[in-house]
Amino acid sequence: MANSLINVIDLEQQLQQQSPQKIIKYALTEFENIAISFSGAEDVVLIEMARNYRPDISVFCLDTGRLHPETYRYIEKVRKHYGIPIEVISPDGEAVRKLVTEKGLFSFYQDDHKECCGIRKIEPLRKKLAEVDAWITGQRKDQSPTRAAIPVIQNDTLFARTNSTLTKFNPLANWTSKEVWDYIRMCEIPYNELHDQGYISIGCEPCTRPVGPNQHEREGRWWWEEATKKECGLHVDNT
Repeated sequence: MANSLINVIDLEQQLQQQSPQKIIKYALTEFENIAISFSGAEDVVLIEMARNYRPDISVFCLDTGRLHPETYRYIEKVRKHYGIPIEVISPDGEAVRKLVTEKGLFSFYQDDHKECCGIRKIEPLRKKLAEVDAWITGQRKDQSPTRAAIPVIQNDTLFARTNSTLTKFNPLANWTSKEVWDYIRMCEIPYNELHDQGYISIGCEPCTRPVGPNQHEREGRWWWEEATKKECGLHVDNT
């Protein structure tokens, strides 16, 4: 493990200034058992880039059961556009039923979102990541204060299997939202129609709303909570 940590630190220094394409190429070259986590605009950019190196790249998304109808249509649009299977992962039904029965459908407005996200996102993701050696995400440093220091490659200690390592790649870490959207328009990549309605960062329907002029993109997520708490837990260990 010590050697692995040292290697990742060294690689981070080498890859930090590389383009997203080169980071993805490195990831796909080094890891056969790797997958892209897909949910939004950044992630479809990753798919567009990755298919140049591996047309059959593995892609998965989390269906929390609370997504917007537009998001479900978007998942299907991306599947058809690239002609690739997208593994749709759902939460444990019994755990969801227990939460809803005991606390109702909107407990997160009172308790905070962590319990609901834990059931609908974290545990399903944990099970999926137990099947791979590495994964690729669309995180960017400028998305929120909690992501300001994310590296382009890291040891994912949060989701790693026991006595094993899990490598996490964040190829778009140094890109801005403008760079993402410039790439989407240049390559004519499909995007979620909610973006045309003022949504920027899109999650579950009850926890996402459009943002106004000059508002930060993450202000539309869990708007009733402090900015430093606007993570669902998928990327909580960003340092």
